[in-house]
Amino acid sequence: MELLIFALVTQVFLIGTTASLSAFDAPWNRTSSTIYGGASAASGDGRSFNSIDACWRASGDWEQNRMRLADCGVGFGRETTGGKGGEYYVVTDEGDDAEEPAPGTLRYGVIQMRPLWIVFARDMTITLQNELIFTSDKTVDGRGAQVHIAYGPCFTIQYVENVIVHGLHIHDCRPGDAGRVRSSTDHIGYREGSDGDAVSVFGSRNIWIDHNYFSSCADGLVDVIHASTAITISNNYFCNHNKVMLLGHNDAYSADKAMRVTVAFNRFGPGLIQRMPRCRFGYFHVVNNEYEGWGEYAIGGSASPTIISEGNKFVASSSEKQVTKRDCTSCSWQGWTWASIGDTFLGGAYFVESGATIDDPNSDNLISANTFNPSMTAAAGVLDCSKGRPC
Repeated sequence: MELLIFALVTQVFLIGTTASLSAFDAPWNRTSSTIYGGASAASGDGRSFNSIDACWRASGDWEQNRMRLADCGVGFGRETTGGKGGEYYVVTDEGDDAEEPAPGTLRYGVIQMRPLWIVFARDMTITLQNELIFTSDKTVDGRGAQVHIAYGPCFTIQYVENVIVHGLHIHDCRPGDAGRVRSSTDHIGYREGSDGDAVSVFGSRNIWIDHNYFSSCADGLVDVIHASTAITISNNYFCNHNKVMLLGHNDAYSADKAMRVTVAFNRFGPGLIQRMPRCRFGYFHVVNNEYEGWGEYAIGGSASPTIISEGNKFVASSSEKQVTKRDCTSCSWQGWTWASIGDTFLGGAYFVESGATIDDPNSDNLISANTFNPSMTAAAGVLDCSKGRPC
């Protein structure tokens, strides 16, 4: 009976009638959230949050005002609003058809040509038939359900703007096959096959990737390339993967000078090897993240990127101590601006700086950094959000 109600509500949303989530009662029964200490920002119940989470989690009424999240971005992607102001679309069907998606599926929602705030009726694992190609002005919001995108191709955010991806487990992504994939309600195109990234951002702007779990994919976990800019990657938990995060296409693609990316409040957990992130050409603020070791390096790059590492906690592995790596065999990397400001180094970790001195990084980086505190990353990953309870 509940599924029938969800299907009917989904159809109402799709024909353009605005509705509130209070119009139905989803089976979102999770346990209460963890109470943890720290000092970024505190709520009335004694919990502490980083600056993003303090904006929406402290009120405790997330399910009544999901779109408040869109007001809480920081950094270069701070103006991303996703589907705010649009209708709610409820995913009721975990199936997928890459060419002719059915109403109620995730793909049917993301290809609509208008703002949508996409939520999930229940816990589900979605194995995509081929890469999922977004249109602009979408939020995919997994709060209140345990949603896994896994065991098939995953997300492609290409030549669009204003997308939020929040609260998903994205793991074990596989390459896509060559073939036809629908990218909007009025376009099906031939695709040569995706690489197996969890999230691939290509030629896009105003993208916010927040509070997700990433691991064990065929290629990268988050790749941002081809002059994508105004990007924030925050509050995610990364683990068990080799090439974690690529920011910049290749050393010949100078259009990536336009890239501006903030990497904030993430937890880089066990089993990671490199690219946390790896950067090219652009301007990158890596702020208040926690690194639990690395197999080769944590932060690296080539083609003269500007990298500001600020207020991070680096715990070296038993064998690899240097945080940084420059891919540069015949260039003068000493002129590249790589700065460490207020970072914490443990286990012998160290950061090799270079280039110009940064006197006031926050004026350019658009986020105010503090000395690392455990509360900044304690809730990294998918939050435990229960209906009627604070996240």
